[in-house]
Amino acid sequence: MNNQRGLFFNVDWFIILTYLSLCIIGWFNIHAAVYDTNNPSIIDLDTNYGKQLIFIVSAIIIGFAILLLDGKFFNTFSPISYGISIMLLILVLIIGRNVGGNQAWIPIGSFRLQPSEFAKFSTCLLLAKYLGSGTIKIQELKTQIIAAVIILFPTSLILLQPDAGSALTFTSLILVLYREGLSGYFLIVEGLSILLFVLTVLYNKYLVVGGVLVFAGTLIYLYRKNRKVITITGLGVLFSILFIFSVDFAYNQILKPHQRNRIDLILGKVNDPRGIGYNLNQSKIAIGSGGLWGKGYLQGTQTKYDFVPEQSTDFIFCTVGEEWGFAGCFVVIGLYLFLLLRIVNIAERQRSSFSRIYGYGVASILFFHIFINIGMTVGIIPVIGIPLPFMSYGGSSLWSFTILLFILLKFDSNRMGIS
Repeated sequence: MNNQRGLFFNVDWFIILTYLSLCIIGWFNIHAAVYDTNNPSIIDLDTNYGKQLIFIVSAIIIGFAILLLDGKFFNTFSPISYGISIMLLILVLIIGRNVGGNQAWIPIGSFRLQPSEFAKFSTCLLLAKYLGSGTIKIQELKTQIIAAVIILFPTSLILLQPDAGSALTFTSLILVLYREGLSGYFLIVEGLSILLFVLTVLYNKYLVVGGVLVFAGTLIYLYRKNRKVITITGLGVLFSILFIFSVDFAYNQILKPHQRNRIDLILGKVNDPRGIGYNLNQSKIAIGSGGLWGKGYLQGTQTKYDFVPEQSTDFIFCTVGEEWGFAGCFVVIGLYLFLLLRIVNIAERQRSSFSRIYGYGVASILFFHIFINIGMTVGIIPVIGIPLPFMSYGGSSLWSFTILLFILLKFDSNRMGIS
């Protein structure tokens, strides 16, 4: 009885209420996105919005079931969970169903399981278990290599599907390593790599190499008496030149045409609103037409007449923009911002390294999904097929995000003295 009372009063209900709010907002917007006049009821189980209600109810049951488990279970179970995820990622390559060019789903009756979604929380758990060991130091090369293997193993399997969007999600876990003491130079190198990638795509590679050499020459001249700066600059120039030529090769020989088109579209190299830019253009029209207060529930013309493809999944945010306007977008983004800040706060107040590291893993993955998904609907990020947490249609994504979040809530309740 005391444990149940403690569970009710000490679990972070601010997080749970925010979670429920996002699920309900998503449910109503899925109803609007795929509204069927022949099946108008929002609880009609023959429709996607009716099915989403089942996913939400089952996700809530899963979440509260997690809160009833012993918190130590997740630490002990983390290698097994990771192993199961890896096996499922291999299995999907053998028996998976190909949808939209990606072999990412395992059919189970009328339901399709997406292993890559569940690999997120299992990877976070194993990474937290490894880095949370008392003898591990992130500054050591061995630790960095093992941490990289934990992250990149599922990533490489997901790339084989191929599902670049889901694979990129795992790169966000570098923020966890940075929080645990990884040198800030890694983030600087990552930022410069992105800059060089963009410049190489936009301009001739030899022109970019020339710019790097001029910048490096200026830096060496200014610090000509500092051998350390000269050495680092020289190595940086070598890395930059190799990277520039590898970008040129990867962009033209490895990336698929639709991936190159999406990058070209965002960078302004092409303008094709009726072709490769159709999804993005219609999404921006939908959001812009909503104005301050929106057109009203079930009144969005872009939504009603199916101008935006995948609107109930990857482009669910444009439904919010059209029918609820700037005010609705502000509320949704505000809820996400509150959720992320609250998760970081929870992570920082944990007594164990394992719980803290896992908390930052949750924050990193959710931040990546939120930023990329909303960014692509408004045209600042290339279109990447990843869902908006708790709002996009789909059972696998909702369940996996629920498990990811509620495991952290369980760890936090343990900190409060609940077993």
